[in-house]
Amino acid sequence: MNESTVISVFGSGQVSPRSEEYQLAQRAGEVLGQLGYSVATGGYAGVMEAVSSGARKFNVEVIGVICRLWQTNPNKYITRVIETDNLTERLAKLIELGKAGYIIFPGATGTLRELAEAWELMEKHIIPDRPIVCITQFWKPVITLVGKVRPSATERICFAETPEDLAKFVPNLHHKS
Repeated sequence: MNESTVISVFGSGQVSPRSEEYQLAQRAGEVLGQLGYSVATGGYAGVMEAVSSGARKFNVEVIGVICRLWQTNPNKYITRVIETDNLTERLAKLIELGKAGYIIFPGATGTLRELAEAWELMEKHIIPDRPIVCITQFWKPVITLVGKVRPSATERICFAETPEDLAKFVPNLHHKS
């Protein structure tokens, strides 16, 4: 695996396999996998499973960063499991792995924390700038509020309405020969 081709994907673990959001996440995984990107997720159900399922169809590495805190098995699409002791370590590892960028799906407080952490580390120049792509307009009100205080911060965030739109925002998407 080339570490520069890993994209970390964040989203809700509570998404049903029959939902539109699950299908959207699965298609995003397919788009990333087809283009040769490996994906890293929190490794469990919902968006994490959907993205993993889609990417796995294209023989790319599918990394699940799980937490020993929970007694839950990772989803069946994971090709490599990384275990962490707590949520802080788990998030740090997912951010570290996402050298090609981050994709953020709608979610609740956990997903908000993931978005905020990646965004803040770039704002403080602790990690290099990488694309942060929000799928749909779900996070737009939060981004807009932050922009009222610090307009330049919002320049790091992009919005993709469909998984196919990811090619507009993630660099070198066509690196696979």
